[in-house]
Parts: sequence; structure tokens; C-alpha cells
Amino acid sequence: MTRKEDPKIKVGRTGPPPMDPLKTYINPGTEEQMEIIGYRLVRLRQILTWGAILLTVGLLRLIFHWKPEWMIWATHCECPLSEAEIVTLQDMYNQLFVANVMVMTKDGTRVKVLQPGLFSRPRRTSRSKLLVRDTFQQDATSAGDQDVLVAPFKDESLLRFFWCKKLKYLWSNEKQMFSRVYGLDMNTSCSYFHACKGLSYVEQYRKRLLYGNNMIAVHVTPILVLLFQQALNPFYVFQVFSCSLWFADEYYYYASTIVVISVISLSTTIYQTRKMQRALRNTITSSTVMTVCRGDEVFEDLSSEDLVPGDVIEIPRNGCVMQCDAVLLSGNVIVNESMLTGESVPVTKTPIPNPRGLSAQDLPYNIKEHSRHTLFCGTHVIQTRYYDNQKVLAVVIRTGFSTAKGDLVRSILYPKPVDFKFNRDTYLFIGVLAGISALGFIYTVVLMVRRGNDASDVVIRALDLITIAVPPALPAAMTVGIVFAQARLKRNAIYCISPRSINVCGSLNVVCFDKTGTLTEDGLDFQGVVPVRNAMFDQHHSSLEKLSGSPLLIAMATCHSLTIIDGVLSGDPLDLIMFGSTDWVLEEPGMEETRFDMMIPTVVRPRTSHHITANNGTTKAPEVGIMRQFTFSSSLQRMSVIARTLGNSNFDLYAKGAPEMITSLCKPDTVPSNFHEVLMGYTQHGYRVLALAWKPLPTKLNYVKIQRVQREQVEKGLTLVGLLIMENQLKPESTPVIHQLREANIRTIMVTGDNMLTALSVARECGMVGRTDRIVMVNTKHNAGLDSSSKEPTLEFIYADDKEKHVEEVFTSRTAGDGTRIQIDDDNPQFHFALMGRSWEAVRKHFPEVLCKIVVRGAVFARMTPDQKAQLIEVLQELGYYVGMCGDGANDCGALKTAHAGISLSEAEASVASPFTSKKPNIECVPTMIREGRAALVTSFGVFKYMAGYSLTQFVSVCLLYWISNNLTDFQFLYIDLFLITTLGITFGRTAAYKELVREVPPVSLLTVPPIMSLLIHAAIQTAAQTGIYFYVMEQPWFTPFEPNEEEEYKSYENTAVYLVSSFQYITLAIIFSKGAPYRKNLFTNYLFMVNIVLCVAISILCVMYPPEFLSDLLELKPPPSLIFRLVILGISLANFFLCLIVESFLIDSYFLRKRCQKILERWIPSSKYQYSAIEQEITESNNWPPVSASSTNLVDALDGKDSNYEMTAGKLGGRYDEDSLDGFDSSSVRTTSEKGSPIVARTAKRGADGDGIKISDGIESVDSSDVVVVDSGEDKPVVCPSGDNSPINNGQDQPNVPAVELNTADSSKMAALLISPESCTTNL
Repeated sequence: MTRKEDPKIKVGRTGPPPMDPLKTYINPGTEEQMEIIGYRLVRLRQILTWGAILLTVGLLRLIFHWKPEWMIWATHCECPLSEAEIVTLQDMYNQLFVANVMVMTKDGTRVKVLQPGLFSRPRRTSRSKLLVRDTFQQDATSAGDQDVLVAPFKDESLLRFFWCKKLKYLWSNEKQMFSRVYGLDMNTSCSYFHACKGLSYVEQYRKRLLYGNNMIAVHVTPILVLLFQQALNPFYVFQVFSCSLWFADEYYYYASTIVVISVISLSTTIYQTRKMQRALRNTITSSTVMTVCRGDEVFEDLSSEDLVPGDVIEIPRNGCVMQCDAVLLSGNVIVNESMLTGESVPVTKTPIPNPRGLSAQDLPYNIKEHSRHTLFCGTHVIQTRYYDNQKVLAVVIRTGFSTAKGDLVRSILYPKPVDFKFNRDTYLFIGVLAGISALGFIYTVVLMVRRGNDASDVVIRALDLITIAVPPALPAAMTVGIVFAQARLKRNAIYCISPRSINVCGSLNVVCFDKTGTLTEDGLDFQGVVPVRNAMFDQHHSSLEKLSGSPLLIAMATCHSLTIIDGVLSGDPLDLIMFGSTDWVLEEPGMEETRFDMMIPTVVRPRTSHHITANNGTTKAPEVGIMRQFTFSSSLQRMSVIARTLGNSNFDLYAKGAPEMITSLCKPDTVPSNFHEVLMGYTQHGYRVLALAWKPLPTKLNYVKIQRVQREQVEKGLTLVGLLIMENQLKPESTPVIHQLREANIRTIMVTGDNMLTALSVARECGMVGRTDRIVMVNTKHNAGLDSSSKEPTLEFIYADDKEKHVEEVFTSRTAGDGTRIQIDDDNPQFHFALMGRSWEAVRKHFPEVLCKIVVRGAVFARMTPDQKAQLIEVLQELGYYVGMCGDGANDCGALKTAHAGISLSEAEASVASPFTSKKPNIECVPTMIREGRAALVTSFGVFKYMAGYSLTQFVSVCLLYWISNNLTDFQFLYIDLFLITTLGITFGRTAAYKELVREVPPVSLLTVPPIMSLLIHAAIQTAAQTGIYFYVMEQPWFTPFEPNEEEEYKSYENTAVYLVSSFQYITLAIIFSKGAPYRKNLFTNYLFMVNIVLCVAISILCVMYPPEFLSDLLELKPPPSLIFRLVILGISLANFFLCLIVESFLIDSYFLRKRCQKILERWIPSSKYQYSAIEQEITESNNWPPVSASSTNLVDALDGKDSNYEMTAGKLGGRYDEDSLDGFDSSSVRTTSEKGSPIVARTAKRGADGDGIKISDGIESVDSSDVVVVDSGEDKPVVCPSGDNSPINNGQDQPNVPAVELNTADSSKMAALLISPESCTTNL
């Protein structure tokens, strides 16, 4: 059904941008999606371009260095990809990459392709031998080892490829497209791996040519290369230009000082860069010797760098660090995956199932679904478990940068760019300063040409004014606040690998938190179990003594992945707590113990002598062998084991997992009718609940078969044996931090993979949701009983606190014009949405216009996968939020990387994907990070305004002095730029962050009214003061005007007056732009800055009142003879200071001015308003949204994914439901289900002619006559009735004729439930 989309709300885009059908892309639909364009060289263009480079003395080549794509456009022409020599690639962040297309034979010989045209001849050289190299370097280009071809060519034996972001892309003649080279992780069946017997030398060599070496190489850039890269940075190029100009103008001292400072800065940058590169290389780069199978059980040692996908390797029994991604074929492997997940927990890897020879379907390999059978690069193999003398074998599926570790390293080498409005505005503001300098350039040229000055003097003076208006030290000054903030964060045990992200932290207005391990403790406390007997819940047991020998106890003792490592029982914390509560012991027998047929299982038994009765009637101590594990999968939400109790003739399967998942696998008659009510009772109080189930397997399943059976074949028809109750307590720091953030008007959102009700309980407990705030759960329903052509689900909104209050969103013909209709009681207008992962997917797909509203008011997102967490953050960002993410690194790496500022509480290598890492494993780091971010942002804001104000002040001074052919002297420039500006700029940023978080977020844009007005007003004040003293000194009786001279001696009264007043102005700007509360501490707490201010003021006063002779000579001052005039200079400077202070404090910082300007801006420029603000305003102002619906749905069933409160299954023949069974149910909430399992809900029926009954012929459509149908009677209560032959029923099946029936309602508080057979068509109510 078509719905109107609210024009005010834009749909948040997630993932890569939509593709233009007229453009070509690689990796479409993924995060690696890039637009690709091919180019080929044009000789004539190349010659002309290099001629222009020579004419511009290399300046054009320098511009091409900054913009390499311009060089390509100048020397190449666009062409089809099949003929391309160079390609440009633009990713989703608009970053441009350039790659050379290389050609190689399948035997490894590099080929050079010549395009016919100017200065080229068709030729081909041949070789008698093909060059075969021992190793193939990915980036090597050796011209001496090349064959030469002339394009175009279509040789199928040639490989055309390029490298981009460390990944290889190969040309496909069939698809006429470059495609990423994947390993065996794509389009490979599970049975394929078991068919792998090893690669021969030739096969391995050819694959190595295709995939490259198995290396994650992080190169340390040579010093000379780094020197040129840094020296050609626009900042340093401008410095070189400025210093050259100053040397030409004989400003030797000043220019030499700047050169020394620049060299020191350059050297420091190179040192720090190489230090970080070496640290990363030493952390990442590793290699070892692996044992590789060559087929026919022949093994040999090989360097791990030579491994290729398809190699069969042996996993060493004493452990190793994996150098590739591999699928396990035989044996069990215990690994520590903390490098990837952040959790230093041993994980057991089991062989991938082999479906060959079984009836099971041969599924395609999926690295996410089969992660428990995959060994990932960089993870540490602790132990291997093998049977008899079999080797533990694995098949290599990915190598190099294609591995899991390679992806992590690539995210470091090619991070997501920090797109921050403040950074963008600085470049625009520098452009404004450049425009002002252009005006000064014109002013100088016109002035000096009219005076008849030499052309060289005109050029030098005009260019000198540009270096003044655009301060070359601006980029360095901007980092001061960030450097000090980073040092303070380090003292708080928060480490930052992306300093540019610190400023972004200052603008965060939303922080997402993981739950387990972040808000709550990592460990769990055992609270007890609730056994199930005869489909009924037993009482709660806090001790397991009375459960000896029960399936529930054995399930708790066996259904885990624990193992003994170095004599210590190790594994998942939850499994350790569960197993520890049983008081059983785990043993891993040695090779000599062969109690269980051919294998050596892990054995568990009671610590004390409890006994059970075996199948044969004997009583023995229950020893249970764990024969096979189906390890936990987050997508399946469960794990299971196949075990056998000593003395039993059959195997048993034990499973544990999410309650809703386990019950879906159990036989319905074993699940208590009040299961969901009991479950809610625990989860609403924050307990973590797991369900356990059991199933005896048939005796025909022997050891060989259970080792090959797939889990889907046995994980069904289970018997529910009980619930395991565990408590996950909040960390003591969580509640105060959440309260602090909410007081600062920073949204807090919980995004977790845990149960919804548990998440809601924790959200209430920690204060993330107010005690009086209502939580509305968003659920999706699939109306399979309605028109089958409509595949769109329905949104349902349910109060999480009171199941009697709910709203439902329905799309019908009566609401089509209104679109989405939702109703919430308005007793408390403040409400929050809660959403589960499955509903998130449905809302994203079918209701994108509602998604934005849900995200703006969303507080709890449960059962979210790692990908869904990242999607949520992307939607928040699209709505204009600045988003922080705090997690423990386990499943949060994607979200941490996606957020504007991610902070990991884990020290594992996976945390390098996050800009921040806290050594303290609690969320106290979040407000600290935001406070420091705000301080750094305000400091950067202030420093920028200070540097811009300094430039404008000095610009005015020079323009005034140019009028009389004067200028500031060498040491005057040096005193201002080095002693005043540099020292004040550095100490400016040392002011620490304010101790509290306030509600107002600091400004993030320079291009708003307050900062622009601030600079303009202060520039006007500075100009007025300098101009006033300039003309005032000329009125003095002792004044003698300056006479221009060839020696360029600038000593004069005009120079002295302007210089002395301006020296105080620089100090004034530093003070007024150094803001304190509410984002930084008081100015007086920055002792170094205060000492600096006092020293600068003292020296400036000394220069005005009684300058020593050496100082006057050094600065070339001409002190005025009048003491009163000197006091006037101090008076003007003091008045300048107070006037600027009043303007900044009472006008620019005025709350009224900021808000008034913002409202005016939003009125005239609607796009200036954040999208989330518009949505929030719409929700608040809309009294009719969401509108009320009269239906009711139970929260428990909604969480379980069902569509009804009360479910009745229709039968084929006769029978009748007891009317009393329907007591207490609202008739409007009853649904029915056919025996096919599809809910059938009929539309409103019309009343009969007599007014006392309901005629079903007007209300039912597309249902089977054997189905029971609920008919809504409108004003009266609905009844349940069969379909009849007069009904417009037509589902394409032959149905018996059933006459039309009229049913009268007997009691408005009840309903009649009726199952009709074809032989019986009427009944009395």
C-alpha cells in the first residue's frame, strides 16, 4: 500500500551511497564500494603538461603533487576499463585513490603495454625463457623483466590487475570489470574443504602469483621520502615562500628564527611518524614456519609468507600464532581471540561439518556463520586436541590483507576521515583571510606604483602583506589545545590514537553504550535454577543438591566449552559460573584412557559421590563424556553438546541458549503454559536467563555418525528441562555517570545483544530511562492471514510497563491517507522507544520514514548484531547527532569505528579500531573524554580567533605604516611573533577542562554570527585604536614626520606609536579569547599563562614608559619625549582592553544573542536546523501523533515474535472449545491460527438484516473453510465462526459446500469458539 512520506523528515541513509546507473563501481553494495574510472596516456598531453611545468618553474608540478588526479586529467584521457593504464577510485567518503593497472602473464612475467600513437611503434619483444621468481612482490615493478605488448590486446593468458588499499583487483574478460580477488571464503561449499588434499609446487606458485605473498606488511617510510613528503606540505611550502620573501627583504633574524623553528618542527614530525610506523610494524608484522601438506600425506615445512588459499596446513600441537585465516578440518583447537574480540577468553574451535555422504544439504561456507570452525589470523592457538595420532589440519582460506587481521590493519592505515564542521570552517575562514590579503595586495601595489617605487620593492611589499594576513603558524597553533588535552587524557588512563577526534568529543550529544561488560560487570552471579517437570515449572532452587542426576544438572555440567589449560579450568565466564555451581569436576584424560570407544572425550563427574540409575538397572556414579560440541553462535543464539553417560547405550543432546530460541526447538507439550510469564518475572528484574533442553538420541546413531551429523538435524524436538538464572550486576560507576550525562542533556542509548527485558531493567536501574518515563516497545507483525500479495509487515507499539496499555499501527484502506498511525496514552508525554534487532531490520526495510522517529526517541536497542549496532550509529549521524560509542570491544568494533568518537574498555589489539582506549574498565572515562573534548574544542576555537585577530591587527599596523613608506622592523616582528604570539599561543591551551558537564554544547562552527561578529568588532576596535594613536602622534608639538630612505631605516614616532599600542592589543586578544567556565577552568588556574601575561605586559609597559637603551636600539624605537603621551598610550591600550572585554563577555557571549541569532538563521535558512531537532519538535508538537488504536497485544508474545495473546488451532473435523476458557480475555485481542500456522484475521463484518446477528458472508476472504476465523462485529464483541459457501472465499482449493450461518452474540463479555465440520453447519450459542 502506498504511504505518504512526511516531507519534513528525510530518511537516514546507512551503508554506501546509492549507485549512479551511469557510473561504474567495484565492490557494489559494501563499505568498500568505490566509483572507478579508467584512463590511458596521451603523449601529446604529457608533453604539453611537462612544458607547462617547466614554464612555471615546477609550481604546476607541486600543485599536481597535492592533487594527483589533476595530473591524470592533464596527461591522460578517459577510456574503457579494458584499455585503462591508470584508474581513479573514489570511496564513499569522497576520498580519491590512484592506481596503476599492471599486466602479467600467468607464469609471473611482467608485461608492459604500449598505446599506439605519437612516438610509439607497434612492436613486441619475445624471450626465450620466462622469468620465474622465487617470491612475488606486490608492488615491485622491474622494467628489466618485462615483455612489451601493443594495445589493444585480448590475450586470455594475461592477468590485468591493480592494488588499492592493500587489496588486489583482477580484470575479468567475461564480466568486463575489475573484481576484488577473494580467497576461499566466497562461493565455496563446506564439502570442498574436506576434499582438499594439499597443493603441488606448481599450483601453489601460480596461486601465489594471483594472491601475492601472505604478508601484512607495514612499511616504515625512509627518512628522505618522509622529508620530501612533509616539506611539500602546503603549510611548509608557505613557510618556505614566506622565509624566502623575508630574506629578500633583509629580515634576516626573523626569517632565520622561523627557519630554525620549522626545521625543529619538521624533524619532530618525521621522528614521531617513524616511531609510530615502527611500533605498528613491530606489533603487526610476524612470520613463522608452517607444516604444509603436498598431497598423499606428504608434509614439508614452509615459510608462512608463502601460504596461499587452498594450502592444507598442520596446526602445531604446542600452539602458535595464526598467520592466515583457515578452516579447521580435524581435531579441536583452543584459541585466544582477544586480538579480534577484545575478550581474553579461550574459545574452542571444532572441525567444519562434512555433509558429503549425509542427507544434509551441502551449505555454502559463510565466515560469520561458520566462525566457530575458522581459525583467524593473529589469534593465538593455545592448544590442539586430537585423537589417536591424527594431525590437526586446516585449509587456508585467506591470506595477507584479506584476513581478519589484515582488515583490522587496513582500518588503521585507511581510517574513516573525521568530517568535523569546525575543521571545514577553518579552511573557509582561511580563505576569507586570503581574500583580505588580496585586498591588501591591491592596496600596496596601487599605493607604491603611484609613488613610483621599483617593481621589485612593489612585489616584495605586496607579497609580504599576504604572509601577514594569512599566518603561517596557524595550523601548528590549532593543535595546541589538542596536544594538552591528549596529555591530560593520558594521565586519566585514556589513550588516544587519533588526536583529531578529541575536538569531536566536545560536540557529542549522544553516547551509545553496550551493556554486558560496559554498564554491567563482566562476571555473573549464580542465582539458581527453575526446573521443568511434566511441562510445569518447579519451585526456584538456589542450590542444586536436590537435582542430582537430573537432565537439568547434567546439561549444566556438559553444555559448555570449558577446557583445562596449564592445569586451570578456562573458558567463557558464564560457563565457568554455571559449571562451578554444579560442584562437578572436569577431566581431560590422556592418550592411554580409551573408555569411550575410539575417542578420548572430556569427562565430567560429580565431585562428591552422587549416584544415578543407568539404563541397565545398575547404580553408578554418573560419569558423562562430552563427545561433540556444537559451539555457540550469536546468529543461532545457542550451543549444544552430544554426550553419553557411562553405562548408557545411547547418546544424549543437551542444549542451552536464549529462552525464546530454545523453546522454539522444544516439543510444545514440554513447554509450560506460563513460560513467558515466568521468564518476564526474572528478566524484568534484570536477571540473565538461559534455557536448557535435552533430547535422547536414537541408539542407531553411533560415534561415527554423531561426528558427521549436522546440528540442524539433531537440535529439534527437544525437551525443556529448566531455566538457569544468573545476575549481571551494574558496575558501581554506571549509574552516577549516566545521571551526569543526562543532566548535561547528552542522550544515552543502550545497544546490546542481550534480552530485551533484561536490557529494559538495566536501563531503568542505571537511570538511562527516567522512573516516570514510559517505554514503548516497537514490534513488527507479519500478517500472513491477510491479502497474500501484501508482504509488508505491520508495526505494533506496546507499553513495556503495562501490557493493558498499548497501541497498534495498522495500514488499512481507512488510514491510507493518514499514513502511519500510532497511539500512546498522554498521561506522561515523555516516552522512549525500545526495539529488538529483528524489528530493526523490518523497520529499516519497510518503514524508513518511521525509522527516524524511532531513532530520535529510542533508548534501548536489544538483540542487536554487531552490524546492526553500526547501522544504528550511522542513522544517528545522518540525523545530525554527534555520536559516541562505549563498548568492551567484544562485538562492538564496528560500532566503535563508525562512531564520531569510539572508546574501548578493552586493551586487546582489536581496540586499535577505536580512537580512544580506557585502561579503567568502566564508563567513568566517557564524561572525562567529553569534558576534555569540550576544553580542546573551545581552546581551538579561541586559538583560531586569536591567530585571526593577530593577523588582522598586524595587517592594520603594516597598512598604516605603508602609507608613509614605513614598516615594522625586523626585531619588532620577532618580538611580536616569537615572544608574544608563540608563547601566549602555547600557554593559551594549558587551561584544564571544567570539572562539570553543562547542558549547553560548545559551538562547532566558525561561520556563525557570534564568532564572525566577534572578529569584526574586535578588528574595528583594534583599527580604531591604532588609527587614533597614528593621527594623535602627528598632532604632538615634538613630532617630526618620517622621511623615507634607501637604507630602510624605519625608526620614527609613527612606527613607535603604532607598534607599542599593537603590542598591548595582542595581549588583550589572548586574554579575551581564553575563555573559562563552563568548558574550561578559570583563567587564573593556568599559572604558566598568567606568568606569561604578566611578563608580556611588564615588558610592553617598560617599552612604553622607560625603555632601556639596548632595547630601544634592538627594536629601533623612537621613544616620545612626553611622559603624558606615554601615559596616553597606556590609557588607550587599557581602554582597548576593557572595551574588548565588555564586548566579548556581555555581547558575544550573551545567551540571548546566540539564541536569537540561531532562530533568525533557522528562519531564513531552514537547512541550518539539525534534522533530529525538527523530528523531535514534530513529535512534541503533534497532539495526534501517534493516534490511539483499540487493540491489545501482550508484551511477552511480542518479544517472542508471536502475533496473538491467545492462540487456537483449528481442526479439520467437529469439536468444540469450552466457552469458559475464554473468560478474562478481551475479545478484540483474540486471533486464530490455522493448522498451517498462519494467523487468519477477517476484516469488519456487517450486521445482519435483523440487527441481532452477524452475517459472515460480508467479512471473510481468502481462507480455507476448515480454518476458524475471527470476525470483528463492529460495536459488539467478535465471534468465531466458520466460512460458508456464500462467503467470497476462493483460495484455489476445492472446498465442501457449507451453508451460510448467522451467529448471535450470547454475552458481550464472552465469545463463542466453534470448530465446524462440513457435516455440521449450525450451532446454538
